[in-house]
Amino acid sequence: MVGIVVDQMRQEYLYRYESKFGEGGFKRLMREGFMLTNAHYNYAPTVTGPGHASVYTGTTPAIHGIIGNDYYDKELKKMVYCVEDPTQRMIGSTMSGGVSPWRMLSTTVTDELELFTNKKAKVIGISIKDRGSVLPAGHMADAAYFPEGRGGNFITSSFYRNDLPEWVTKFNARNLPATYITKPWTPLLSIEQYTESGPDDSPYERKIGGKEKMTFPYNFAEMIAKGGGDVFAYSPYANDYVTEFAKAALVGEQMGKDEVSDFLAISYSTPDILGHSVGPRSVELQDLYMRLDRNIDDLLKALDKEVGVGNYTVFLSADHAVADVPQFMKDNKVPAGYFNDEYALAKLNEYLATFYPGKRLIEKISNEQVFLNHNAFDGDARTSGLDMFVVAELAGKFLMTLDGVANYYTEAIIKQSDFDEGGLKGKIIRGHHAKRSGDIAFILEPGWFEGNSVQGTTHGSPYAYDTHVPMLFFGHGVKQGTSSVYHPITDIAPTVSILLKIMFPNGCTGQPIAELLKD
Repeated sequence: MVGIVVDQMRQEYLYRYESKFGEGGFKRLMREGFMLTNAHYNYAPTVTGPGHASVYTGTTPAIHGIIGNDYYDKELKKMVYCVEDPTQRMIGSTMSGGVSPWRMLSTTVTDELELFTNKKAKVIGISIKDRGSVLPAGHMADAAYFPEGRGGNFITSSFYRNDLPEWVTKFNARNLPATYITKPWTPLLSIEQYTESGPDDSPYERKIGGKEKMTFPYNFAEMIAKGGGDVFAYSPYANDYVTEFAKAALVGEQMGKDEVSDFLAISYSTPDILGHSVGPRSVELQDLYMRLDRNIDDLLKALDKEVGVGNYTVFLSADHAVADVPQFMKDNKVPAGYFNDEYALAKLNEYLATFYPGKRLIEKISNEQVFLNHNAFDGDARTSGLDMFVVAELAGKFLMTLDGVANYYTEAIIKQSDFDEGGLKGKIIRGHHAKRSGDIAFILEPGWFEGNSVQGTTHGSPYAYDTHVPMLFFGHGVKQGTSSVYHPITDIAPTVSILLKIMFPNGCTGQPIAELLKD
């Protein structure tokens, strides 16, 4: 079983770039496999950590607990990273700290495969981002691999093992990033042929690596020499690096060579890393996807050779999609804008001080959630609880006076609601973890997001531009066809479980996609 997650991929890219794709990559998956054209994330926030966790657990942050990439820990009173684990260390690196999936509260489909096979299955996670490798690999994997500093040797965490296998050491000795970075990134076609994208010289692109103008070519070695920093992860060569490592894992771990099913979980992070800077209508992003198409082709050919045609199954999806650059939308007369968390926090505390003088009642605003300062509420339990209820409503009402805020939901409203409720409210409910999330969740208007830069973009909302992602299945046990029936992303894990004939993940709330199954 091979899971491929493309970080920050819209479903519409399959249509928009289709004429520029080759026959053996995305088109092969679409032609010979089964494509769900109406697949969506059914919760918010739509970001990388929760996305990878949801694909592999078959449930949402309300249950698996990964509520953000970085989120505010109410007990520690600070922001924490979703896979950081101070009890672990990096293997193959002198970097401090470690990572693990310990904050993910549900099993993954990869965990269930290990349980079913009494750990005879080989499970490997691979990504440029550690969270894109660790969360899909799960709690029981053989290893989750990611490059040191997103551009160095592949390393892992002591959570999985205490040394690097010989095949990883040999792969690292090839020092591929140093070779890749010497090659300037030039477009595959002449710029005039990128008719699916905007101009190469766009005012909506955020500069990277000290480059004065975000136009082709990109001479990465020159950018680094001028102090541009780590730009490797922005380049298409990072996808090449991940693909080469995945092929090395197939051979090095002898995956798919015996009667026990194995699982290779791959996440391509560069579309997100670059996409944040250049946006979804850039020539750079289109060229990156045309090159990623070649990576998919290369990977499928390796699977054909090493495992055998018909002896493997692939699914491909994304951890979220992406918003258009708000300034671009505004300049084209479409409503959009930017929301400043720090400004909102200051104004909210100022407003509440008129009712509760001398008290700072709001502790943090993060990921479109408001965290109350529970220590500011004194008195007996009944009075304290009533005050928090009142303050939450007051804060919500005030948020509605701020530009860009569409609606709010207090914790009391969320807890009284049904998990399967529809609409935007349902997405908030399924993204809200009772112990970890804030006291108020709010939604911005379509086209708005947190930040203030008029260049670059992001994601995280409950709207279709952030939720609508590809969902492709290909290979053993999968019909050829397509369906426009709505399916949430949480349906992937139970479908994979059916194909593997194993238990569903223990927190799973999704359902198998019956229409794509051969049997």
